[in-house]
Amino acid sequence: MPRVKGGSASDKKRKKLFAITKGYWGRKKNVYRRAKEAYLHSLSRAYTDRKRKKRDFRRLWITRINAASRAQGLSYSVLMNGLKKAGIGINRKMLSELAIHDMPAFVQLTDQARNALGR
Repeated sequence: MPRVKGGSASDKKRKKLFAITKGYWGRKKNVYRRAKEAYLHSLSRAYTDRKRKKRDFRRLWITRINAASRAQGLSYSVLMNGLKKAGIGINRKMLSELAIHDMPAFVQLTDQARNALGR
């Protein structure tokens, strides 16, 4: 039986990996062993960072709300407590968007929170 060389399959496999790792720094983009390691590591990072993204955005929204509410004389925790007592169920993402793009509406919400707390 004649010997079968696996060159074309290997080339295809390498080419596919290098296409994925294109843009990586240093040898991680063009040395097969390093590229494979970097690719496998990036898969685990991608999974973790999809979970992290949610945390990071929530932190960002809270920071923005806190900055805007302090300009109105309330801390973040007092504002959120007041909104809850006033029965206003607005999420942090929307509250953050209001603080950035529609300050008069945000001021109305802080006033309602302040009234609910009796301040």
